[in-house]
Amino acid sequence: MTIGESGWRWSIHHFIPGAVWFNSFVPSENSEQRKLAAIMFTDMVGYSALAQRDDKLALELLEEHRQLLREIFPRFNGAEIKTIGDAFLIEFHSALEAAQCAIEIQRTLSKRNHDVSADRRIEVRIGIHIGDVVHRGGDVYGDGVNIASRIEQLAGAGGICVSTDVERQIRNALETRFEKLAPTELKNISLPMDLFRIVLPWEQRSAVVTKSEAGSRSSGRKFATAGIALLLLLLIGIAWWWTTQSRRASPSPAAPSAVHAADQKSIAVLPFVDMSQAKDQEYFCDGISEEILDTLAKVDGLRVVARTSSFSFKGKNADVGEVANKLNVENVLEGSLRREGNRIRITAQLINARNGFHLWSETYERELKDVFAVQDEITRAIVDALKIKLAVAPPARARQNTEAYDLYLQGLYLSNKSDEENLRKSLIFFQRALDKDPNFARAWIGIAKAWIWLADAYVRPLEAYAKVKEAASKALALDERNADAHCYLGETKRILDRNVSGEEEELKRALEIDPNSADAHMFMSFLRSAQGELEEAVQQIEEAERLDPLSPPICFVAVAWYTAADRDEEAINAGQRSVQLDPNYVYFDPPLADAYRAKGDFNQAVALYEKAQAATHSPSVGLGITYAKMGRREDARRILDQLIEKSRQQYVAADSIAAVYVALGEKDEALRWLDRAFEEHSGSFYSYMFRPEFRALRSDPRFADLLRLTGIDPIKALARQNKK
Repeated sequence: MTIGESGWRWSIHHFIPGAVWFNSFVPSENSEQRKLAAIMFTDMVGYSALAQRDDKLALELLEEHRQLLREIFPRFNGAEIKTIGDAFLIEFHSALEAAQCAIEIQRTLSKRNHDVSADRRIEVRIGIHIGDVVHRGGDVYGDGVNIASRIEQLAGAGGICVSTDVERQIRNALETRFEKLAPTELKNISLPMDLFRIVLPWEQRSAVVTKSEAGSRSSGRKFATAGIALLLLLLIGIAWWWTTQSRRASPSPAAPSAVHAADQKSIAVLPFVDMSQAKDQEYFCDGISEEILDTLAKVDGLRVVARTSSFSFKGKNADVGEVANKLNVENVLEGSLRREGNRIRITAQLINARNGFHLWSETYERELKDVFAVQDEITRAIVDALKIKLAVAPPARARQNTEAYDLYLQGLYLSNKSDEENLRKSLIFFQRALDKDPNFARAWIGIAKAWIWLADAYVRPLEAYAKVKEAASKALALDERNADAHCYLGETKRILDRNVSGEEEELKRALEIDPNSADAHMFMSFLRSAQGELEEAVQQIEEAERLDPLSPPICFVAVAWYTAADRDEEAINAGQRSVQLDPNYVYFDPPLADAYRAKGDFNQAVALYEKAQAATHSPSVGLGITYAKMGRREDARRILDQLIEKSRQQYVAADSIAAVYVALGEKDEALRWLDRAFEEHSGSFYSYMFRPEFRALRSDPRFADLLRLTGIDPIKALARQNKK
């Protein structure tokens, strides 16, 4: 079984099958391949004249121009066919990707040109057409190429010109305006073509009137009178509204919306793109992005979307507007990284997603040993750009061993995959990092994280949580201001030490350090559920979901707490949302099925349980409970026998077996297995105690005795729960 990110107690298996791509066409040098493609031509404006005046400056700007554009093309699946002097010929799979790439190029250059002298400006024209092309001998031919090259010449400096075919495919997909140009005869193209100029977000509305627009005016005059009449009616209506409003008592000026103000100080950090020639630095790119995210998360007054949600856009070439809408943020940080030996080149840009403006961008070319300073510089630049006043300056980083850091990032990359094999591999890298630098606190945190994910699902809790406690304690001894370490140590205090108040102290400290920690809120929800405070547990998991809105595991936990709190419709809605977030998740026991079962929709529940059981090849606890409730006792007992047999071979949480016995009405056996769960320090023991499966035991004194042994006051806890 595999635990999905942050899905600690439900043994969620994140199953994403590997994909193998086969290309049936492997061209020889002389073979041809014909296909439909979007072609982009770009050309530097004024390059020839500049080369005559100052060839050294011209070559410098040409090289910078090539580097900037080559970092952008791959983000939109652009394939560089060739360069022709100062021009690029690029092929795309779709017109939309080509247009998005063109807009990003002009946005990047507009930002770059803002603070440079006129002689150092880099301006390009871009033309895009979609049509048939022929691949032959490493080059591309055809009308699609010829027309794109002619269209580019009609785009102004810093402009984008597209054909009718392109405009038709992208007009409803881009939030931008198109201006139609007069029908134009292109050189060596037999028929006149309708062309469009993309009006970029930062441009003022063009005052140029095309011939087609002028023609449309004459045909529109007959509507002018009606338009004026409607305008007069509108003005009269506004005047009436204003008069009636002014008669009312005038309130004091309202403060800006708190929600809107909060959104202005919100950010998502997307995973940086690997631009290294060998494409082998994905782990390093992910790690740098996550490090910047973690540092920003500690900035008071800035809402930072958690890693799971931000990284869900990895490799998808999503537009920043789409990212902002899905994550409910105002700003997006994106970037790229190129690593060659001990040299790194990091490009980062902060974009206001509402208007597309670049608030800040920078390129850093440094030695690998300076990567920590670059991360700090990026963080400070973002804080400055968003005009956030720091109550406390971020602590200076201690000098770190770059070899240890590289090993740590490899471990972090593996641990985020969350399956048993990669979790165990990550432990090797974290330990190797510590061999290089025994005082590397984050490597200890990585070890704690790996063991807490291995606990319950793969490793007996007494063994795993002891290792979590050791690693988290060592991490905090080296760096007390790490929220994750406090979370992990808190879990061990509750599960190993039965110290519920101790966990609460650790989690409160974690949230003081990092108020944006979705995991801290999720752990707090586990604690509140263990105390029987289900409404508070729901509030905590809802806050976790606000901070990490695209995290399926957090959504799964929300389903469990809604179900336990008898909020069945909300449970079903959350479960359906989790499926929409990631339909590739396969669960040991899907909480959505639990929600259907709690509502009495047994057929829906059984269908989901059986699907999960077929995928995991493991007996389903939820299916056994549902069979018992449906009166299918033989089927329920068959599941129960399978669970017990499995427990003889590997660890199975005893409280899950107890839940099936409760459903069968066998209370003595259920309590016997709960005793075993208590002795084994089952991580799910606490949360199970207050879920609907165990309501039949709440009147039994032995149940209260068990609660008391865990450090929970049964009188207070059960008083909150005895609704049914």
